[in-house]
Amino acid sequence: MDVLINSYDNHYFSVQFPYGFNQAILDSVRKVPQRKWLNEEKLWLIPDNQQSVEILLQNLYETGLFNVEEEIVQSVISEKPPQTELTAGIIKMKDLLKARHYSQRTIECYERWVKDFLNTYADYKEEIGQKEINAFLTRLAVKAKVSASTQNQALAALLFYFRFVKCDNPNDLQSVIRAKKKPRIPVVFSRQEVRDVISHMSGSKQLAAKLLYGTGMRLNELLHLRILDLDFDRGEIIVRYGKGSKDRHVMLPQSLVPELKQHIQKVKKIHEQDLRDGWGSVPLPGGLAQKYPDAGKEFKWQWLFPQKNRWKNEQTGEQGRWHLDETLLQRAVKQAILEAGINKNASCHTFRHSFATHLLENGYDIRTVQELLGHNDVKTTQIYTHVLNKGANGVVSPLDRM
Repeated sequence: MDVLINSYDNHYFSVQFPYGFNQAILDSVRKVPQRKWLNEEKLWLIPDNQQSVEILLQNLYETGLFNVEEEIVQSVISEKPPQTELTAGIIKMKDLLKARHYSQRTIECYERWVKDFLNTYADYKEEIGQKEINAFLTRLAVKAKVSASTQNQALAALLFYFRFVKCDNPNDLQSVIRAKKKPRIPVVFSRQEVRDVISHMSGSKQLAAKLLYGTGMRLNELLHLRILDLDFDRGEIIVRYGKGSKDRHVMLPQSLVPELKQHIQKVKKIHEQDLRDGWGSVPLPGGLAQKYPDAGKEFKWQWLFPQKNRWKNEQTGEQGRWHLDETLLQRAVKQAILEAGINKNASCHTFRHSFATHLLENGYDIRTVQELLGHNDVKTTQIYTHVLNKGANGVVSPLDRM
C-alpha cells in the first residue's frame, strides 16, 4: 500500500493513493480536520501544518497496513527548509489559540511577540524561561517605552506560550518593571463636529460613518456586518463576534432606515452580477461553510459594505469579494476631519467615544451605555462620565469676575 504526499500550495499538501486504497485508508484521511477532496484532480488536500501531519501519519499507522520499520509514506513535499524548534513552537501555539477560539488578530499579535522574544534569545545557550521573560518585559518598558497595555499584551503572549506549548508555568514575575498605565480622557466630537465631519463624506463611506456614530460600533464590527445582521422590524443590529468573540445588540438608527434599504438594493445588484459571472460566494464564520456549502452565495450572508472590486487568485483564477478595507474608511474620515477644520487627534474610533458621551449627556444610565458598547466591566465605561462632572468647564475663572 503506497501513499503519495506532495506539496500543493502555501496552505495545503496533497495526498494520493496511486495503487488504490481501502476503507481504512480512506477513513484515516477523513479523520484529519479541515481536509478537502478535489474530485477533478482525484486527490485530498490536508492543511500544511505540523498538527495535521502528525494526525495523518498516526491514522495511517493505526490501520496496521504499514510496516513501521520501512518508509510508510513516500513524501515528495516541496523543498522547504526543515522546521526549527521556533517554527514548530509557533505552529503549535497558533493551533492551540485557534482551538480556544481566539480571534485572528490576537493570534497574529501573540505570534509577533513570541517570535520577537525567541529571536532575542536565539543564541542563548541556557534554557530560556522566567528570568528571560522578566528581562524582555523590563526592556520593553524601560528602553522601548511601550505603553502598559502593550507590555501586558506581550506578557499574555509569553505566558500562553510557556504554559501551553513549553508546559512550563512561570509564576515569579515580581521583578518585572511594568509600564505605568496613565489615565487618558477620550477625544470626543461635539454634536456640531459630528455633523461637519459626516457632511464632508459621501457615498457608502458616509453611511458607514453615520452608523459608527449612531450605534457606537467599533470599526471592525461595522465592516464585518452582513445583510442578515440588520433587523428593520425590531429596529436593531446584531453585532456578531465582537471584541472577545461576543455578540450583542445595538439600536438601528431610524433616520438611517431609508438610506440603508437603498444601500442594500445596490449591494444586491452587485451580488447578482457576481453570481452571473460565476462567483458571488463569501467566507462564512466558523464551520458553517462545511455544514452548508452553498450558503456563501446566499444574499443574506453578503457583506453590508462590500469592497469595490473582486479579489482574484492569479494561480487558480478564483475570484471573490471581501468587505470594505478598514484603511479606506480610516483615510476618508481623516480627510473629512481635515476638511471640516477640526483640530483634534480624532479617528473613526472618535465616533464611538462621541456616541457614549452624548448618550450620557442625554441622561441614559451608564449600565445601558455599557451594554451598547459591549464592555465587560462598567469601570471601562466610567471613563465617559467626565461629561457628568462640570470640571474645569463648570468653574468660573476669577479673572472673569473682576
